[in-house]
Amino acid sequence: MVGGGILGLAVAREILGRHPDADLTLLEAEDRLCAHQTSHSSGVIHAGVYYEPGSLKARLCTEGAVELTAYCRSKGIPFDRNGKLVVATEAGDLARLDRLEQRARANGVPGLARVGPEVITTIEPAARGIAALHSPHTAVVDFSWVGDALAADIERSGGSIHLATPVVDADPESDGLAIQTGRGSLRAERAVFCGGLQADRLARLTGGDTEPRIVPIRGSYLKIRPDRAALVRGNIYPVPDPELPFLGAHLTRGHDGSVLIGPTAMLVAARDGYELSTVRMDDLRDTALWPGTWRLIRRFPGATANEVLHSISPRLLVREARRLVPDLRPGDVEPGPAGIRAQALGRDGKLIDDFLIEKTGPALHVRNAPSPAATSSLALARLIADEIT
Repeated sequence: MVGGGILGLAVAREILGRHPDADLTLLEAEDRLCAHQTSHSSGVIHAGVYYEPGSLKARLCTEGAVELTAYCRSKGIPFDRNGKLVVATEAGDLARLDRLEQRARANGVPGLARVGPEVITTIEPAARGIAALHSPHTAVVDFSWVGDALAADIERSGGSIHLATPVVDADPESDGLAIQTGRGSLRAERAVFCGGLQADRLARLTGGDTEPRIVPIRGSYLKIRPDRAALVRGNIYPVPDPELPFLGAHLTRGHDGSVLIGPTAMLVAARDGYELSTVRMDDLRDTALWPGTWRLIRRFPGATANEVLHSISPRLLVREARRLVPDLRPGDVEPGPAGIRAQALGRDGKLIDDFLIEKTGPALHVRNAPSPAATSSLALARLIADEIT
C-alpha cells in the first residue's frame, strides 16, 4: 500500500480483513498519517445530494456514509449529525434546486425534504431563502480520528505502517513490483497507490496514462468568531451552479463547534500550498505546462477571477456568504484553515468528476478521489480491494 490518507488506510484495512495472512506494508511519504486532504477538509460526511446518479460517487457516497457513521459508533469516534440546508435565495435558483432534488432522490438520500421559508428558519434561524432542500443525515466528524482508528485496525491485524517513506520509483516485473523508497527498496506481489496529491506522478512510474494530471486547488476558509458562531447550527449551502466545477461558498459547523465559511477554489503553485506564498518549481512547472490548465481558465474566466478575489479578500467572501445568512458581518470572521484539493484535470480542460481508478499490471492507482472520498472511504475501499485481489 502506498498512501496513508483515509482512503489508503481504509483499503489496507479492507485487504487485511479479507486476507488475514497477507504480508501488508503501508508506505507514507509524510512523517504522520492523514497529513493532507484527510486532515484539511471541513469534515462533512456527505449524504449524496450532488452526484450524478449511477456514478461511483453517487453509489459509494450513500453506502459509505452509512458505513462510516456505523464505524464511528463502533470506535467511539464522536460525530454530529447536524444536517444540511441547500438554500435557494432567489427565483433564478429554483429550477436548479428542482434538478438537484431529482438527483438527490435518485441517489436515495435519506430523509430528504423540500422546505419553504418558514421551515428554513426553524432549522437555521439566521438563514434566509425562498426554498431549500434539507438533508438531516448530513454529519460532521474529524476524519483524522477515523484515520487513527483505521491505522490501529491495520496494526492489530498484522500490517505494518512506515512513515517518512516516500516512493521514488516503482518498476513492474514479471512476478510483481520493485519499489524504491527514500529509505530502501522492497518487492511487492501487488500494490495499491492512493497517492492523493502525487497520484499522477506515482501512476506514471508504473506505466500509467500520462493524463489526467493533478492540479493543486487551494481551498481557504474563514472562521466565524466564537461569540457569533450561534448564527449557524449545521451546514448551509447555496444551490450550486451546474456550469461551475465547485459548490460555492458555504457555512459548516464542525464537530468542534467552530463555523467555517468557504472554501475558495484557487489554482496555486505548490501541491502543499497551504500558504499562498509557497512555491514548488516542479509543481508550478507541471501545472503551467499542462494544456488542461489554460483550457480550464479559458472555460471559466469569471469564476477563476472570483476565486482569486475571494481567496485574498475576506470581505468579498463574507459578502458571498451573506446571501445565505444576512446577519453575517465582516467583523464576525477571522482567518481559518486551508486545504489543497488533489483534482485530476484532463488535457481538454475538464475536471474529472468521478472517482477514477487505473490498473497497470500488478499495480492499481486511484487517480482521482476528491470529495466525497472521505465519506465514501469504506465503500470505495471495498471496490478497490475487489479489483486488486
